[in-house]
Amino acid sequence: MRIGVNTRLLLKGKLEGIGWFTHQTLERMVHQHPEHEFVFFFDRPYDESFVFSSNVTPVVVPPQARHPLLFSMWFDLTLPYMLKKHKIDLFLSPDGFCSLRTKVPTCLVIHDLAFEHYPEHFILSHRLYWKKFTPKFANKAKRIVTVSEYSKKDINFHYKVPLEKIDIAYNGAHDEYKPLSWEEKDEVKKKYADGCEYFVFAGALHPRKNILNLLKAFVEFKKMQRSDMKLVIVGRFAWKYDEVLQMKAEMPFKDDVKWVGYMNVDELSRIIGGAYAMVYASLFEGFGIPILEALQCNVPVIVSDTSSMPEVAGNAGLLVDPDSYEDIASKMQMLYKDEALRAKLIAAAPEQVAKFNWNESADKLWESMMKCIEK
Repeated sequence: MRIGVNTRLLLKGKLEGIGWFTHQTLERMVHQHPEHEFVFFFDRPYDESFVFSSNVTPVVVPPQARHPLLFSMWFDLTLPYMLKKHKIDLFLSPDGFCSLRTKVPTCLVIHDLAFEHYPEHFILSHRLYWKKFTPKFANKAKRIVTVSEYSKKDINFHYKVPLEKIDIAYNGAHDEYKPLSWEEKDEVKKKYADGCEYFVFAGALHPRKNILNLLKAFVEFKKMQRSDMKLVIVGRFAWKYDEVLQMKAEMPFKDDVKWVGYMNVDELSRIIGGAYAMVYASLFEGFGIPILEALQCNVPVIVSDTSSMPEVAGNAGLLVDPDSYEDIASKMQMLYKDEALRAKLIAAAPEQVAKFNWNESADKLWESMMKCIEK
């Protein structure tokens, strides 16, 4: 069988949530199924490291699709031609988009419907595209895969897709994320936090990640606690971040906030592993991979009580109202002052982490793909 895959988001040095899901599942899948041929369709020159096995053929399909007009050209003009040219039997699209102009059975991964819940957080052109076409994509696909029970119910609610058409393949965490020794933690703290304990946030910086309330909560925490605790923020500035930049420049205790930009997994895993706790008070997540990455490092988490985040954190996290910076600050203080509570959360982490792994995710995704071609 010849399996075509949309690999637009396999970008060297720029892998984030959907890109990591694509990378981790495909790398396993192509090795587990050497009897099949995989054709990876990129929209720009690719890095050879993404050609995971000899049964993978990389193909560059123009144009580079990073705008709604180009999305339409790529998925509905050039891609259908390429699917036919390469005699594709099954098409996998891990980024929520698919072609409406192909008869090739499609397995579509929809990670979340954040644009339905917080449309104001997205660029207008992209938001309009997603709202118009995502229901059509969901209807077109033979099977839909998503990454949490919450997202499965959300897709069913918004688009009336039958629950039996939707499968779940949870995210996992990279093997690089693991507990650090005391010596390693000290090295990380010296490098990134002036040798002090620190809370950490990791993720692309845009409104849904709720960075403004995180910063307000940290200021409130510092006022209450007067400790030398730092806040380390890891991630690129993505979009609609002007207010964050303004607060970064003007906030009290700004010298205690360390902005380190985007980090590759080898260094990011050390920063997360060296943290006192992760604070991930996002407004909405289809999954929230950084939460799981922290737990895999035996780092407790403070997460929002919304969408999928309680599902991912389980008993290894404290829940907060993301709209209340006072609540976030209170939980930060609670964790800081109560070492017994922190130890309890850390002890619960391994059992929670065991529920999620990339090997099982790849297997679940493959099972869903095979359902697309069952007679």
